[in-house]
Amino acid sequence: MRPPLIHATRYCYADAIGPGGLVATDLAKARDRATAKLAALRTAMGRDPALDCLAAAHWQDDLAALRQIADDFGIRFDDVILIGIGGSGLSARALAAVTPVGRCRLHVMANLQPGRLEGVLGAVDLARTGFLLVSKSGSTVEVMAQALIVLPRLDAAVGRAALADRVRGIAVQGNNPLRALAAKWGFPVSDHPPDVAGRYSVLTLVGMLPALLLGLDPATIRQGAASVLGTPDAAEGAALMAGFYRTGRPISVMLAYDERLSWFTRWYAQLWAESLGKGGLGMTPVTALGPVDQHSQLQLYLDGPPDKVFTVLVPASAGTGLEIAVDQIGDIEALAYLGGRSIGDIVAAAARATVETLVAHQRPVRLVLKPVIDEAAMGALFMHFMLETILTADLLGVDPFDQPAVDEGKVRARDYLRTGRVALEL
Repeated sequence: MRPPLIHATRYCYADAIGPGGLVATDLAKARDRATAKLAALRTAMGRDPALDCLAAAHWQDDLAALRQIADDFGIRFDDVILIGIGGSGLSARALAAVTPVGRCRLHVMANLQPGRLEGVLGAVDLARTGFLLVSKSGSTVEVMAQALIVLPRLDAAVGRAALADRVRGIAVQGNNPLRALAAKWGFPVSDHPPDVAGRYSVLTLVGMLPALLLGLDPATIRQGAASVLGTPDAAEGAALMAGFYRTGRPISVMLAYDERLSWFTRWYAQLWAESLGKGGLGMTPVTALGPVDQHSQLQLYLDGPPDKVFTVLVPASAGTGLEIAVDQIGDIEALAYLGGRSIGDIVAAAARATVETLVAHQRPVRLVLKPVIDEAAMGALFMHFMLETILTADLLGVDPFDQPAVDEGKVRARDYLRTGRVALEL
């Protein structure tokens, strides 16, 4: 059976790239600790609710109810507007990139921008539109603000009774604003797993319900995630990332050679930054897309400070896409090398050239090779990097699941909204 992804780390070690790499024997202690921690995580899954983000890879009992919701939405609606920020929005967008056509058009309102919400609402038929309001706490200001605008408009367009079966919330149980809105307007709310942070929630209903609306198979996504639980890849990755951090490379660059993975890199950036950046520690994530960012960032990567480690996501693209006809080259000798090559060939050559050039400059590079971009591969990617993040946090000595500084900013924002002092004061 073909693995959904291959994790290749050869170019992270000194014997392959010279002084820019790490010495394998120096990593033995960290690798052993990460391996032991990974085994402990696997043992605790299903027993420790804090690890439901991982255990969800084995869940099946929730899928029938999620399919019923998706089937209902898919039949009745042409568009579904998902209002959620952070992990709930990023995971849906990462999954949406896998398929060009879903059961309905999914619009993800993951960021506040004056004019954008009214633009989306004005472009859809509200009578044929469903809404998902996703907030783990049930109090996320960006979600609540947009919900308070959407609900009256929907009420005016279709009436209170029809509104109730066009809106669904996702939040933890208890007394929170989203559930208060649901009680007022009459729409149902599904339970967000209480111990799963939003950035880790992709394998729960938060990611799987949008996946179903997109026409993807959540069981296959979860199977792909489960397939990497038994591999040592995440433990090695964590030992390497912690090792590079401690030897003066505090920047993690994730470079994807396919636009369909662009939103995944953004999902990774939130996961990595919010989980590790605590107590003066943490690695700064940088996202990049090839080949385009070869023309904007590669100069810095090759000739700038050696403070970065690179993860390159490389799907199989050689031989795919439109082909350049040889007879179109004519006598333009400078273009002869393109004759008979496909667009995928050019992307593949660019990825190979970038990796080899980084290695030649003694920049550490690891490769994540994906034969295809499908549900299983996305599940494997999500799981690998959740595991790697948790294990790296353990090696650095931080809690991967909290976000105290972010919570402080949320409190300040609410205070400014209460007082009306919303504009920045210089």
